[in-house]
Amino acid sequence: AMTKTASLLKFEKKSEETGYSSSDERRNQPRFTTQFRSTFSGGPNEGNGRTLDLSVGGCKIESGAVVGQGDKFECRLHIPDLDWPIMIDEAIVRWVDGATFGLAFTRIKSGEQDKLTAIICKIEQEQA
Repeated sequence: AMTKTASLLKFEKKSEETGYSSSDERRNQPRFTTQFRSTFSGGPNEGNGRTLDLSVGGCKIESGAVVGQGDKFECRLHIPDLDWPIMIDEAIVRWVDGATFGLAFTRIKSGEQDKLTAIICKIEQEQA
């Protein structure tokens, strides 16, 4: 698993040649379209869904589970390239809209955060 992670971390070296003008700037944390499986649990709620949008600070999940704004979960993101899911110790539901809801990652270990950042850099290059 170590070599796989090492190869992922290469993606963190960003190339400088993409000259964005200020009008092209996206919000602070660009969000990328994904189709990862995610599982979450906390209190009475347990479920799984599809992670649709992912950023370093949170994600959007489509799920049949009933959640409410302010609910807190432990969350795992099942990334196809990784042997183990990325573990978010605590995520809070910021909004709910039909079958989708937005999670903000409020507690995540630095090692997991590094993996998440590497994954997002990789998706960013694939979708560029």
